[in-house]
Amino acid sequence: MPDKIDPPHATGAAEQTVQKHSSPHDLVFHAGWFCPFVQRVWIALEEKGIPYEYKEVNPYKKEPHFLKINPKGLVPALEHDNKALYESLVLLEYLDDAFPDSAIRPRNPHELGLVRLACQQISNVVVPAFYRYVQAQEADKQKEGHEAFVKALREVHEQWFVVGSEWARGDKFGWVDCVLGPWVARFTLLEKHRGFKPEDVGPEFKAWCDKLLDRPSVKATSSLPENYENVYRRYFENTAESEVAKATRKGEWLK
Repeated sequence: MPDKIDPPHATGAAEQTVQKHSSPHDLVFHAGWFCPFVQRVWIALEEKGIPYEYKEVNPYKKEPHFLKINPKGLVPALEHDNKALYESLVLLEYLDDAFPDSAIRPRNPHELGLVRLACQQISNVVVPAFYRYVQAQEADKQKEGHEAFVKALREVHEQWFVVGSEWARGDKFGWVDCVLGPWVARFTLLEKHRGFKPEDVGPEFKAWCDKLLDRPSVKATSSLPENYENVYRRYFENTAESEVAKATRKGEWLK
């Protein structure tokens, strides 16, 4: 049975942000408040300070209009001047191309290449490790999940943050921060249910996490903690029916 999104809308600071962006606009952000892939793009929109219209989508209902925007039926998606795109990393690229005056990515081609590599590493290694860890049920599998997740985060931090996150060095907030940030915002769930702590990765990583969680764009796109608990409870029980959860159970990852 498909998962029920409870509550069906954003809460807390995120609800206030939705209300600020409820008027019609030629840039429409199709979103789900609960989804970390959505929050990647939402953080970028807030960082860029560009006007947009927020539309809440329940991806489990697969409404015909939204399937025309994204045939996969997944959020996030954007409509800009009646043209649609989807997939979070593609949307980050698009927003910086369409609104270059407030670009988040580096302008130097080599630095941009390194940032793209970092984002690939996060999406292809860190995020799948997160869901395997969350959905693991047996104690030995949870231990394996913890070790694999810490290793993946440590590699990203040591290999890529030096070049991929200017903000981690005290400079400009960037793509790497947008791409990994939503999962950092869910670390409290991991700590409660699996015992993970950011300091397991290292003190510098912990400092970056603390700094990120205090960022206005992250706060403005975050709902109340208890609402994430409602959504992620099914993941921790390995009963969630999202496409991500189903792929994780099969030992696969979404492409």
